[in-house]
Amino acid sequence: MIIRIVAGGPETELPVLKRDPALREQWIGVDRGALYLLDRGITPDKAFGDFDSITEKEWRRVAAEVRDHVQFPAEKNETDLEIALNDAAKQNPEMIFLYGVTGGRLDHFFGAVTLLLKRELPCPVMIVDCQNELAVYSPGEGVIPQREGWPYVSFFALNESVKGLTLSGFKYPLDNYTVQPGSSRCVSNEILEKKGVFSFRSGILMVIRSRDGRRS
Repeated sequence: MIIRIVAGGPETELPVLKRDPALREQWIGVDRGALYLLDRGITPDKAFGDFDSITEKEWRRVAAEVRDHVQFPAEKNETDLEIALNDAAKQNPEMIFLYGVTGGRLDHFFGAVTLLLKRELPCPVMIVDCQNELAVYSPGEGVIPQREGWPYVSFFALNESVKGLTLSGFKYPLDNYTVQPGSSRCVSNEILEKKGVFSFRSGILMVIRSRDGRRS
């Protein structure tokens, strides 16, 4: 199962959102993100949040149209997004996508990035907006298919050095390279073949695929 969580960040940052009938999907709306989904003809399977960013009329719409909805108090130990992510993780999905968490307030964005570091997550989690895809990886191997219009792939070390980074299929290949936190050596690489393959043996690696412009 694929779980797609839509939070309430700036609507201009959202990519095109639509159900894929070929996939087993679950959609979760977080706060205003539930409205974003309803406005696109997607009824969330669940909605979480304190809903302090929407009007009383909008809340009544969410409560009426989303069968499984939970409203939390504004003062709590977890963010609305973390509550939704924890719920998604309990279902052991194959992949979790986060939308509506970029743009706007930087504290919200960095809060979302830190959630990707949760050790108990059962699957990969990717942050997606109209120009970027961001994911965090543990040691091992990953594959990034080439995609037209999305030329740039960047690699960053989080918290500690990433050791043994090897890149193949990229414009700038690497072999057993150590990426230090704060280094820009691995920014704006490009995939030259049908896929780019990366591997590393220790550390936490953040991978960002990006494109120029604001095309849908």
